Amino acid sequence: HCVGIDVYFAEPYRSCQRAINENTNGLIRQYLPQKSDFTTLTNQTLNRYIQKLNNRPRKKLHYRTPREVFLATAGAFRL
Repeated sequence: HCVGIDVYFAEPYRSCQRAINENTNGLIRQYLPQKSDFTTLTNQTLNRYIQKLNNRPRKKLHYRTPREVFLATAGAFRL
């Protein structure tokens, strides 16, 4: 289905074109450092990390949380 939005792809090895992605990776690394053993990660723990990240205000979102932005725009898109 076409939803009428533009899609952009970053060039390989150009992290400056993926600033939000790189920032999010850094936030995830606060909970799951490199070389973490994912076999010991429970769904409950993973869900707790997800909740913390989705409820953390972001400067890029004018200090709203990703959850707030999603809920505010969820009704705008009908797939």
